[in-house]
Amino acid sequence: MTSVVNSPVASFLESGSKQLWIDGAWRPAADGAVIESINPSTGEVLCSFAAGGAADVDAAVAAARRAFEGPWSRFTPVQRQNVLLAFADLVDEHADELTHLDVLDMGAPIGRPVSSFTPAEVLRYYAGWATKIHGETISNSVSPDIFTYTRREPVGVVGSIIPWNGPLGSAIFKIAPVLATGCTMVLKPAEDASLSSVRLMELFAELNVPAGVVNLVTGVGSAAGAALVEHPGVDKVAFTGSTAVGQQIVRAAAGNLKRLSLELGGKSPDIVFADADLERAVPGAGMGVFANTGQVCCAGTRIFVERPIYEEFVEGLAHFADSLKVGNSLDAQTQIGPIVSQRQLNRVSGYVTSGLEEGARAVTGGRRIETDGLASGYFLRPAVFADVKDEMRIAREEIFGPVASVMPFDTVEEALARSNATTYGLGGGVWTNDLGRAHRVAHGLRTGVVWVNGYGYFDPAVPFGGHKQSGWGSELSVHSLEEYLNTKAVWVTT
Repeated sequence: MTSVVNSPVASFLESGSKQLWIDGAWRPAADGAVIESINPSTGEVLCSFAAGGAADVDAAVAAARRAFEGPWSRFTPVQRQNVLLAFADLVDEHADELTHLDVLDMGAPIGRPVSSFTPAEVLRYYAGWATKIHGETISNSVSPDIFTYTRREPVGVVGSIIPWNGPLGSAIFKIAPVLATGCTMVLKPAEDASLSSVRLMELFAELNVPAGVVNLVTGVGSAAGAALVEHPGVDKVAFTGSTAVGQQIVRAAAGNLKRLSLELGGKSPDIVFADADLERAVPGAGMGVFANTGQVCCAGTRIFVERPIYEEFVEGLAHFADSLKVGNSLDAQTQIGPIVSQRQLNRVSGYVTSGLEEGARAVTGGRRIETDGLASGYFLRPAVFADVKDEMRIAREEIFGPVASVMPFDTVEEALARSNATTYGLGGGVWTNDLGRAHRVAHGLRTGVVWVNGYGYFDPAVPFGGHKQSGWGSELSVHSLEEYLNTKAVWVTT
């Protein structure tokens, strides 16, 4: 098992309580409050960090406003590009350390990265866009003596709130477009996993960037997060998290009609046809549910299987689930790590109980693991339920844990209708060797992303976002830049 003793991670954890990064300086929370960071693999305290509140958010927003209207506004696109590239180099240099912090803080297995690309790649991708943001000239019908053109201008101060299931990547997803467009920001990470964000700010502090461009306020959502969303000095909120909290943010943002981008929850369908290659589809659909211990917003937790292969698929999925090594996140052999907290473990276990009570067939898993030295952590054996009905809670509600619901279907039309019969619309998958059918299903699914004969691929250049109650706007790609820019029309009479 990998050890953190005498490593940069150990030095970071032992260096005292982590503070807020506001206006280019470290400071404790205004009231001195702190939160303990818990290792979900062991239940042990890693360290403590500041629990910021409304006063800290006020200070951070004011600093971001001063930077936005002051020195940062005078940075040229090339200078912003250079900031992103320099930050990418630092993130690359410290990649193992940053990854290690997420492994300890939220339980991602060290041998199975959450993302298929590195955070530095996202920064470099947006560095390329920093110099390519421009307006256009437009011919008008008023007069040939009037020159009309548009400008693309940064929205202003951005409040970014990120989740605990992939904290390092989520932080970079928010920071990169802010720097590329010339906005400034206040970052609020989830209280269950804030350490990699703190370390990111330590690295960011090494750059030649004006104070206040990026600020960090750690703390609980009901205090720091709510204050950030409601703050009249924030021009835009970029949020990744649950649909329920997203709905609260929409209501709270009404005060000054903030711009919002929301990447929310999902209950994604994964459709397996009888002609699919089951040697690929079983483990592919399985990891579409179980990757990152099921703590993925687009997890394909509703698996629809064409009836002729239904029982064969269920048996294969159960065997695959049983073969996965569940263990300490520091163990390089671990495939499934712990659930992030005792609170979340209780929540997921409650859904397992609900599935049993509502009559689903429990094929395997679903029990807490209290052997092999794992009793003090928050471990759950991946669960497979068969014969699940669409009206059951495990088929309707986002569980955010390693629980698969498998259901038979008979026709393409039925599979699409049942897949779309949800308030969510984030991801979806289809497994088939019929290319025409693959396109038909991809077009018919009311989701922001569809994977064909694979699941869960991401790339900085490809947009990711949801339909319906899975969110507004996109993460990644050029499309996300639109969320951080305003368009201004200019009329010049000569």
